[in-house]
Amino acid sequence: MQVRLSLVPLLLAVLLILPSCVSPPHTARVVRVIDGDTIVISGQYRVRYIGIDAPEDGEPYYEEATEYNRYLVGGKTVEMETDVTDKDRYGRLLRYVYVDGTFVNAELVRQGYATVYPRDRFPDNRYHDRLLEAQSEAQAARKGIWAAD
Repeated sequence: MQVRLSLVPLLLAVLLILPSCVSPPHTARVVRVIDGDTIVISGQYRVRYIGIDAPEDGEPYYEEATEYNRYLVGGKTVEMETDVTDKDRYGRLLRYVYVDGTFVNAELVRQGYATVYPRDRFPDNRYHDRLLEAQSEAQAARKGIWAAD
C-alpha cells in the first residue's frame, strides 16, 4: 500500500504538466473571430496575426476590419506558420495565417484594414517586406484606413 500512495504525487505532477507540453496545431478550424487581427482556433487557442495591427474597438475601421477577417477565415480551416516568437505577452499564439492559399496577414493590410508594425518593433520579420508591399498597395489605392489621408 505504501508504494501506491507514493506514486500519487508523481502521477498528479505528470497530469498537471502534460497539457502544457501539447503543442498547438499547424492547421486548425477558426471557431471565432475576435477582431481584425486575432482569432480563436479549435482547442480554444487565441491566435494573433504576426506583423500587423488592425484597429481596436472604438477606432475607425474596427468593424470593417473585424468583418473582413470574419469573411476571410470565419469557420474555415487555416494553416499557421511561426516566426521567432511563439506567444505574445498575453499568451496568444503569434502566427502567419493562410486560408485557401491566401496570406491573411497581408490580405488584411492590402485591403486597408490593418497596418504593418515597424521592422524594429518585434523580432518576427520574415515577411515584413511583403507586408510593406501590401501596405503600399492599400495606400496607393486609398483603401480602408488610407481613404481619409
